[in-house]
Amino acid sequence: MSKKTVFVQMATTAAALLLTACIGTNQCPAPDATHVSVPPSPVILGQDTVQSAGTQTGTYSEMQVVTGDSASQILDQFKISTPDQAQDVTPTVLVQTRVDTVMMMLPPCDQTHFSHCTLETTMDPYKAFPALANYVFSYADTLSRAGQTDSASVILNSFSTMAPMWQEWQAHSDTLRNDFGKRREEKAKEFESMALQIQNMNRVQASYSMVAETADSLISQLAPGDSLANWAKDQKKVAYSNTLKKASKEFNEIKALADEKAQFAEARKQTETFRIRYRDFEDTLHVQAFLTHVDELEKSLDSETAKMWEKQDPAAALAQADTLIANEKFEKAKDLLNKLKTSKLRKEANEKYIVLADAYCNKQRKVTSQIFAKSLKQTDEAKKKKLLNDAIAPLDKCLAEFPETTQRDKVESNKKFIEKELAK
Repeated sequence: MSKKTVFVQMATTAAALLLTACIGTNQCPAPDATHVSVPPSPVILGQDTVQSAGTQTGTYSEMQVVTGDSASQILDQFKISTPDQAQDVTPTVLVQTRVDTVMMMLPPCDQTHFSHCTLETTMDPYKAFPALANYVFSYADTLSRAGQTDSASVILNSFSTMAPMWQEWQAHSDTLRNDFGKRREEKAKEFESMALQIQNMNRVQASYSMVAETADSLISQLAPGDSLANWAKDQKKVAYSNTLKKASKEFNEIKALADEKAQFAEARKQTETFRIRYRDFEDTLHVQAFLTHVDELEKSLDSETAKMWEKQDPAAALAQADTLIANEKFEKAKDLLNKLKTSKLRKEANEKYIVLADAYCNKQRKVTSQIFAKSLKQTDEAKKKKLLNDAIAPLDKCLAEFPETTQRDKVESNKKFIEKELAK
């Protein structure tokens, strides 16, 4: 069956049986339309052709698709007989068998030529059947209002003949569902080995590239939207997540070579190997940005300072930094630790630098606390405000000198509190 006729049968079965029961035939003339001249039998057209049908009022060159909003306009155009217009002519109602009659019930597609719609276009029975029923009711009501009450009643009586057909449709629906289930089982057996392979690869956390290759091969053999294809896509996501965790861990170790040990050449070498192994994650992990960072970091370090550690012991210098911090000689400690960042103890120097930052900021917060306590005792408003401004200065020094400090949140909170006091 061609895709053009998928929905045509539904439209034809429901619409044609209901709408052409008496309309457009000589079998059931309406007794309340005695003055009406019956025109020639209408032309029931196929799917994609449109022919003209002659009437006593002239030739109308298009098929008449009667829907709720347009029915009365079409009847008015053909001048339906009413008690006041007995001399006029009843129109020939042409039932269009193309699916245009139910396009309002379908998902969006090319409504000009149904053949352009894809196989994914489906009819929703919860919308299609009620819409067709309302189509019949609206048409029958239009006939009745135009004086054709007997013809309207005949159309509505046709509903009583639909019950057996509905039972047949339900039985056919059950049969189709069973057939679909069998097809799914056959497909599952056909691709069972490939599905198990994907599942096992994820179980042992194989690389994403391996899982993706197998999953893509499976997906390519299935129709879009197939449940097994969707499962394969989900398995790709699982593999991506697993491999990303592994890649992130390895990449962090490479970063440490540059950031903590100043081994820039080795970091570059391992990064290039990493790129080959994890091509799918290069953008996600910002590999190129890291290589740029390594270049900039290496340039920022004084090569003469790095050579200094060939003659001096960096471990002794690190111990000296501890003494300087304990004696609150923060400037000298900072200078020494910055030099140590070019040595093989770069990681330890970075960690000690955070200790220095926290010690310095704690000292500044203590100074702020002392000044703030003085402001609370001051009765002169001008002097009090000056003290509050003085109390903020040490906090600003902390943030400017050591933005890396773990005390940052506390320092900013203290500053906001004093600023509120100043605003009072």
